[in-house]
Amino acid sequence: MDLSKQDLQKQEPAGSELRASDAERDRIADILHDALAEGRLTADEHAERVEGVLRAKTVGELEVFIRDLPAAHRQGPAHAPAPRRPTAGTIPIDADDNVVAVFSGAVRKGRWRAGRRIHAYAIFGSVEIDLSEALFDHQQVVVKSFAVFGSVDIRVPENVSLRGTGGGVLGSFEVATLDSGDPQAPIVYVDGWAVLGSVEARPKRGKVVADILDRVHRKVDRSLRKHLGH
Repeated sequence: MDLSKQDLQKQEPAGSELRASDAERDRIADILHDALAEGRLTADEHAERVEGVLRAKTVGELEVFIRDLPAAHRQGPAHAPAPRRPTAGTIPIDADDNVVAVFSGAVRKGRWRAGRRIHAYAIFGSVEIDLSEALFDHQQVVVKSFAVFGSVDIRVPENVSLRGTGGGVLGSFEVATLDSGDPQAPIVYVDGWAVLGSVEARPKRGKVVADILDRVHRKVDRSLRKHLGH
């Protein structure tokens, strides 16, 4: 029986169009590695599928590469979401970095090392904190933000977890909650107040934590070299 495009879309899993995380690519690569070791895939098939995994952009595209393997039909444990607040005792009281803008602008961006606590003060000014290319030495990072007649704009990589616990007083405090598929991924907590101003935090699409991405690529490269005899 022929199915229309509309019928196929109805059968597609609800999350298939979600952007794939590097943790999900890592999971698929592990399944392909096991399938190769079990003799379910040839070396050429394995190499071709792994190459496709690295190019895949959505969860649905990833699942295609394991659809004919038993592991695709096993129910795995659900990933627990990141906690709403940092673990007690992990974040110092004093800030590692202060970003201050008073009747001016201040920016932290590029390849910089993020501390465990960052304080941002925007008073009749604007602060931009861009963590999309930052180096994370700690899994939990707090950005304490205060905007008084000003704005604090925070951007994070799209493969971290993001939480917000602040508020606004005649102002706007908006944090786009984000859950990483990798339980070891950094968690960024945005706290503070916006008084007649704005605090906004959201992921920067197309940007990922480099050490997570590099780990996936190294693992796939080792697997390819091992089974292709290089």
